[in-house]
Amino acid sequence: MNYFAFWACFLLVFYTYVGYALVIYILSKYWPYKNQLINSSSGNLPVLTLCIAAYNEEDIIPIKMDNCLSLNYPSDKLRILWVIDGSNDNSHTILKEYSNIDILFKPERLGKTAALNRAMVHIDTEYVVFTDANCLLSQDALLLIANQFEAKSVGCVSGEKRVAFYDEDTTSSKGEGFYWKYESYLKKLDNQYYTTVGAAGELFAIRTALFEPVEENILLDDFVISMRIARSGYRIAYTPEAYAVERGSLNIEEEKKRKVRIAAGGWQSVILFSNLLNIFKFGKLSFQYISHRVLRWTITPFALFLLLPINIVLVVENHDVSIFYIFTLIAQILFYLLAFIGYLKRDEENIKKVFFIPFYFMFMNVNVIEGLIYLKNKSTSAVWEKSKRKF
Repeated sequence: MNYFAFWACFLLVFYTYVGYALVIYILSKYWPYKNQLINSSSGNLPVLTLCIAAYNEEDIIPIKMDNCLSLNYPSDKLRILWVIDGSNDNSHTILKEYSNIDILFKPERLGKTAALNRAMVHIDTEYVVFTDANCLLSQDALLLIANQFEAKSVGCVSGEKRVAFYDEDTTSSKGEGFYWKYESYLKKLDNQYYTTVGAAGELFAIRTALFEPVEENILLDDFVISMRIARSGYRIAYTPEAYAVERGSLNIEEEKKRKVRIAAGGWQSVILFSNLLNIFKFGKLSFQYISHRVLRWTITPFALFLLLPINIVLVVENHDVSIFYIFTLIAQILFYLLAFIGYLKRDEENIKKVFFIPFYFMFMNVNVIEGLIYLKNKSTSAVWEKSKRKF
């Protein structure tokens, strides 16, 4: 029984973090989706609405507006809409200084999801691009996004999220940055095979007609909006050349707030999209969704933390145990030790990869379990405390 439990946990963890990457690499290389990105735009660019939901972002608004107004997209075809939800700083006053934007202000804070629902009522352009206030877009981002929509199979376009981190940054920034490099690579392979599995709220766009109002208690609005479009038969096209850059969390405590909320949103999404678990109905989408999202958001973290005690029992109780189990036990103990050192050095500058990668990996998986508790306590509200980031 212990051997079965060990191999079940081992294979589950291996497939989730390594095996799926190998499988999707092979599938994307030898069985890629046909008719992907159209390389050249027709020149007849559509009118876009750039929608920015913000809460107490007075410090970043001037920088964000400079970035928006400098984007390489015809000004007569770009509408900028800010949705200010419950802000009690000077955001509304600062935005009034700009004559070429629209502002939706509501004094009551109901959360980002409610703000986006409210914004969509006022958007009549064929496409809408969502972006966060605290990130900056690449100059050609909107051109590349508009180009993707020339493919009729595309209902949503996901840009790439990039986390800027530097040598002097601590674990929170470096860990998040490294994770998103790995995540972006998987998204690229997913897209080449069939579809990206969910879009990141820092930068994504949809066909406006495909938008479905989102329940106000939803935590991952970007994922739910994009996956409902994928579930209806459209593809989510990943466009890494269109990217949004933001700094990492101020420290590991701030990063924990964000990760626990995302983990809770992951649990919530698995329940919401339970029908996508039917691989006989949704085929490729189900396979990608289960492999890339569901396992990571649900059972794999439990398997990871069970693997060490099961391995210890196998080695201790069996004197003639295979050298393989001794090796995996030593490897796990070493990994946990490096993660613990990473934890001790979490607030230090110039922390090395050998420490912050194991720590951040364990940190993410612990937060998945804590996210389940968070969801139980916050199941009726999507309002959350914003994590502080570096600028």
